[in-house]
Amino acid sequence: MSSPVVRISGLTRSFEQGGVRIDVLRGVDLVINPGEIVALLGPSGSGKSTMLQAIGLLEGGFGGRIEIAGTDASALNGDARTALRRDHLGFVYQFHHLLPDFTAIENVILPQLVAGRTREEAEQRAGELLEALGLGARLEHRPSQLSGGEQQRVAVARALANRPQLVLADEPTGNLDEATADRVFSQFVGLVKEQGSAALIATHNERLAAAMGRVVRLHDGVLE
Repeated sequence: MSSPVVRISGLTRSFEQGGVRIDVLRGVDLVINPGEIVALLGPSGSGKSTMLQAIGLLEGGFGGRIEIAGTDASALNGDARTALRRDHLGFVYQFHHLLPDFTAIENVILPQLVAGRTREEAEQRAGELLEALGLGARLEHRPSQLSGGEQQRVAVARALANRPQLVLADEPTGNLDEATADRVFSQFVGLVKEQGSAALIATHNERLAAAMGRVVRLHDGVLE
């Protein structure tokens, strides 16, 4: 049996606000296996983004244990955590965060160059992904020349470019109208499945969550 892509145990996160301690995560346990598509449901403010930031190794201050691809991230220094994130994780956010001065294909090429791929390899992979997402005619367009849905599809291609074992998505279609959101979400999940990655997708959309393989709910800082 394959090892889990991610295993988190007893994950906690607290903040001080106005002298009051706020416990956002109060002992979260979760295992995601290769190929699983998991919906993380919860209302705004429930801690979904905080949980994704923890799993994505994007900030410190968390208690508990986070294992990515069998490696205990809490035991690593900053450079090793960066390498683990680069080699195993992909990210899609509600806002695309594309580099405005680069074309669609360049935005998908760049993370591959950082990971050590050749320009030729990176360009071929970027073109294939963008073509699969219906953007074959938009490769040389900059973000400002693309619609919101097109920008988000470029962001999806960028997240999948290095074939991560786990894709973390935080309300990836929350900034799109319903019809565009459905189309982008369907393409996103289809590509994740096609390349055999796992995904944890935070959303408050029950309808979209129902299309995923498993649903977990964050309530009062713990998963139900």
